[in-house]
Amino acid sequence: MSNTKNNKLKNFNPYWGWIITFAILLAFYFFSDNTGSRETQWREVREMLKKSQIEKAEVITNRNRIDIYLNKKGIEAYKEKTGQGRIAAPQLYFNIDKEWKPDVKFSEAQENIPAENRIEPAYREQSDFWGGILSWTVPIFILIIFWMFIMRGVNRGAAGGGGGIFSVGKSKAQLFDKNSAGKRITFNDVAGLEEAKVEIKEIVDFLKHPAKYTALGGKIPKGALLVGPPGTGKTLLAKAVAGEANVPFFSMSGSDFVEMFVGVGASRVRDLFKQAKEKAPCIVFIDEIDAVGRARGKNTGWSTNDERENTLNQLLTEMDGFGTNSGVIILAATNRADILDKALMRAGRFDRQIHVDLPELKERQEIFHVHLREIKLADGLDISFLAKQTPGFSGADIANVCNEAALIAARKNKKCVDRQDFLDAIDRIIAGLEKKNKIISKEEKRTIAYHEAGHATVSWLLEHANPLLKVTIIPRGRSLGAAWYLPEERQITTTEQMMDEMASALGGRASEELTFGKISTGAISDLEKVTKQAYAMVAYFGMSEKIGNISYYDSSGQDMMFGKPYSEKTAELLDAEAKNIIDDAYRTAKKILGENYEGLKQVAELLLEKEVIFSEDLEKILGKRKSMARLEELGFTNTDDKTLFDICEI
Repeated sequence: MSNTKNNKLKNFNPYWGWIITFAILLAFYFFSDNTGSRETQWREVREMLKKSQIEKAEVITNRNRIDIYLNKKGIEAYKEKTGQGRIAAPQLYFNIDKEWKPDVKFSEAQENIPAENRIEPAYREQSDFWGGILSWTVPIFILIIFWMFIMRGVNRGAAGGGGGIFSVGKSKAQLFDKNSAGKRITFNDVAGLEEAKVEIKEIVDFLKHPAKYTALGGKIPKGALLVGPPGTGKTLLAKAVAGEANVPFFSMSGSDFVEMFVGVGASRVRDLFKQAKEKAPCIVFIDEIDAVGRARGKNTGWSTNDERENTLNQLLTEMDGFGTNSGVIILAATNRADILDKALMRAGRFDRQIHVDLPELKERQEIFHVHLREIKLADGLDISFLAKQTPGFSGADIANVCNEAALIAARKNKKCVDRQDFLDAIDRIIAGLEKKNKIISKEEKRTIAYHEAGHATVSWLLEHANPLLKVTIIPRGRSLGAAWYLPEERQITTTEQMMDEMASALGGRASEELTFGKISTGAISDLEKVTKQAYAMVAYFGMSEKIGNISYYDSSGQDMMFGKPYSEKTAELLDAEAKNIIDDAYRTAKKILGENYEGLKQVAELLLEKEVIFSEDLEKILGKRKSMARLEELGFTNTDDKTLFDICEI
């Protein structure tokens, strides 16, 4: 009970006291002038004068009013109207205008009364007590109200709200501790990422049991940088640290430091670390640190002393400067580690780089288990099958698949989500929604069918091309047709594999030329893909005999050159070699289609008939491909087990 009372007193705003006081003053001003007096008319007063019931009359010159004081005779006669016992105060009053002459009127009313008993009106001015008070209290009250709004902004800014005019230099970090409201996220909620969790758990374990490490002379890393592609779970891992560590956890984004005012970013860094040192031991998490940690001297402008660099300099000083910073561990996340400043990456600041990569098959299965907890699944749904369907998907992509599958099942009025819903969800996420009502002429539809048949035929007959699983000429998203493949989860790629993939991508253009003797604009995405791949083979991977084992790729992102790192002659050679590679792949595609033109024709006509065909249809027409064993190993043995990957759009 006492705690509740204390909380109410704590939450009471003292400014309300000023408002209540001001309201009381206004009430006195407007309602106290004639309290106890009754308004009357001159004719009633005239009768009182004739009956000698009036003690005295006062003309209030500054109010245009006459106050009437009754004698005992008058009070007795009018006690029901005026109130008994009010002798010192005026019992009645009446208002007059400026032309009304009290002396004349009173004299006329008392002409039959002896002179010694007549009442002569007295004249006086009435001081405006409450008006005088309000005249100096109102301006003060207005100033108080103005100051109240200013101080409210200051207090909100000091509490981390960032809304006050004096709080621009305050840190915007959110503080999480054991008393924070909301659901706590733990490592059990983070599926996969086992290697990353091992290193993160060591930091958490140090905060829980520091003596275990300090007894051997060990020191915990001052900072850890989470690096990985978008959607892999870097921020989620940081949230799990906040839930597991049981120490204060400050969280903010790198962009929160950036402000248009000079010196604000550095001030916020100082304020953040000041709060962190007061709460030590604690963890400070900076998400998207590349917003302020970008390498210095590489700005779009020519200035080398801009606000962002000042913020970075202050961050470097706070992380490992002259002053001590014990007990504060820095966590940061980025998907652009290559552009960060070298001073930020050195030992003593970010001692560890924890790579959070795209999940593999087993990890994807664990992620599916987490996101399917709240979804009503059909009996017998194989989650390992879903994991096999989604190579290259991040954790965020898998969460999107699960949610989209539930929406699709609800749209179909189903009671649970089955496997086909998940397949449709993957279709929609990768290629977009089907547009069956899109108007396409017969000639265009025939061109699309032969284009997609070209992709399907070449990829089916080339040994190193990715296995094709599905072909459609139903428009999806921005594409008029698409072919799906199941790429291998490999870490390295050989020249033969890249050449076969390029030939497969050019199969659509080759099919159009062989069939119609002309080409269309439908191959733009294919041409873009093979052009980038050819230049990568020549300029980055050293897969050209004429260029040799030379790579012009700068993985560090620290290239300071204003021009290309090679001569014009080499540039011409790069262009020529890339063109030769593309020409070789195109010749391969035309050769395969020319030798198997009947199969190409059958595939295209089947597409025109069914609009969607699967690997079994290709196997009946073109025979069993060499890499089918891998599909059977993964469990793709019937028309329901189709994945949708590596789309080749027209």
